Amino acid sequence: MNHSRRLYPSIASLRALEALDRLGSASAVAEELALTQSAVSRQLQTLEAQLGVSLVSRERKRLSLTPVARTYVADIRQGLNLIAQASLKLHVAPAGGTLNLAILPTFGMRWLVPRLPDFARRHPEITINMATRLRPFNFEAEPFDAALHFGETDWPGTDRLLLRLERVVPVCAPQLLAAASVNSPQDLLRMPLLHIQTRPRAWQDWFRQVGVQHAGPLPGTVYDQFTTINQAALHGLGAALLPNYLIEQDLATGDLVPLFPDTTETMGAYYLVWPKTKSDDANLREFRHWLGSQAQVEETLPR
Repeated sequence: MNHSRRLYPSIASLRALEALDRLGSASAVAEELALTQSAVSRQLQTLEAQLGVSLVSRERKRLSLTPVARTYVADIRQGLNLIAQASLKLHVAPAGGTLNLAILPTFGMRWLVPRLPDFARRHPEITINMATRLRPFNFEAEPFDAALHFGETDWPGTDRLLLRLERVVPVCAPQLLAAASVNSPQDLLRMPLLHIQTRPRAWQDWFRQVGVQHAGPLPGTVYDQFTTINQAALHGLGAALLPNYLIEQDLATGDLVPLFPDTTETMGAYYLVWPKTKSDDANLREFRHWLGSQAQVEETLPR
């Protein structure tokens, strides 16, 4: 390739432009790239001078991308992603390649990780790198081959594999139950309730399922992850709706007790999601095939 040097901007300048498009402010870009705001501004000015195109609008000290810059970023983002992935593979340098996986913290640690030794035994040549993501993200903007995801996904250009349903059970610590009088689901309205941030209507839906009418919001404390709400329940801070895969050991040891075990509710499902452009990747194909053998097999699974 004998292109002009001006068509090969510095990676640092391109990263600054991409980050400004994604984050929306120079201060956020500076924090992510560990630079000063003035350094970010210089990177962008250098890029504009090299390309000979106005890429950034500067109004009242606020930076924003011009329409042509937004189109440019959409084109280069995948290239930056490929460079990052190639560099990671070069650094790790496993014999059979890598698989970069985004996981949900609780489901990943409690459901996937205990099963991974079997995959490692079957495919020792494949290295799996994992990072936590709580929300859906742009596969073009982050160097992931696939992700563990909860619920229906609106990610464009992706395929998915159903892994298991999430069924929740109302539980609490035995000492909390001993201090309360719980004879019917209605009685739970007098107990402190623990809420999960990602399922804000979980308790309302459960009460409706068991025929308890309650107008208005339910009081209680809110947690951002199942691991923290699980610990809160174990220490007697309230009653929680927790996934059955998460509390199997706690129920077996008696550290948690089911309040109404016959009223489990299906809140949604977990999936493996991947870009269609990576469907033929050999490592991802082997992982999908193996993960399919670990998936929950039930007649009630959605098709």
